[in-house]
Amino acid sequence: MEIENIAKLIQQNGGRLYLVGGAVRDGILNRPVYDEDYCITGIDKNKFIELFPDAISRGKSFQVFDLYGKEFALARTEKKIGKGHKSFEITINKNITIEEDLKRRDITINSIAKDILTNEIIDPFNGFNDIMNKTIRAIGDSFLEDPLRVYRVARFASELDFKVEEDTIKLMNKLKDELSTLSKERVFVEFKKALSSNKPSKFFNILREANVLDVHFKEISDLIGSMQPIKYHPEGDSYNHTMIAVDNSVKLTDDLLIRYSVLVHDLGKGLTPKEMYPHHHGHAEKGVELVKNLSNRIGVPTSWKKAGITSSKEHMRRGNI
Repeated sequence: MEIENIAKLIQQNGGRLYLVGGAVRDGILNRPVYDEDYCITGIDKNKFIELFPDAISRGKSFQVFDLYGKEFALARTEKKIGKGHKSFEITINKNITIEEDLKRRDITINSIAKDILTNEIIDPFNGFNDIMNKTIRAIGDSFLEDPLRVYRVARFASELDFKVEEDTIKLMNKLKDELSTLSKERVFVEFKKALSSNKPSKFFNILREANVLDVHFKEISDLIGSMQPIKYHPEGDSYNHTMIAVDNSVKLTDDLLIRYSVLVHDLGKGLTPKEMYPHHHGHAEKGVELVKNLSNRIGVPTSWKKAGITSSKEHMRRGNI
């Protein structure tokens, strides 16, 4: 069934259907749209199931329906009742408006909806302007309800090559103590998407700016200020060297295993005592344990971990020869 026909059937029963989130954002940016998420107002769960008996329901805290390869959810509001990214009180009813649903989202560029039947854009937080200005901005203090948003913002910055406005950086910092509540699986999802982008360094630079890089990426954070011989490394410290290297790896390959190996090749330099700068004797071997620690903490695939260990241990071989 075409999406317009779905929308008409919902309308005939007192509801409205909206395209929401990333699909609207990417449409404005003329980027490929891979996932279409839809929000329904004006009808309840029972009516939706009655209208679309083929819909497949999933989700524990709230139901999402898969129908004709697309995802549908009823409009909802959320209230945080504990720490972490799972402790929410969720309210779903047919009286919740699309504006109320958009308000629970994280950043303005993801809080835009499009009415399927009229093509009207609903943009209560001026997300369109932020898209045009290449800016990521939190909707407000409700951003603090979910620590995962810290990594989502950094990931979107790397994917879109957008800047993050100052107040949002401050909100990210306020969530630092809650980042440890996140599962490594959730952290890895955001990290993997950032590593898949054209500018992985932006992910780490935004986390550095928010002073939260050392929570899950301590080994990378420890490279900051680790000075190198200027003759061979005019780019500065080991952190800058690593960021340039991982961005350059994007130009050479789509293989994330190789990109990860580039990212972790110099972690051993973070252990060098300052009095030894700018030299880093034995850093290749020292980096092996650091690669293991980082890999285990963020849950990278075993193949990535093994490749990273090899990269750290052997990356000086060609230069030495």
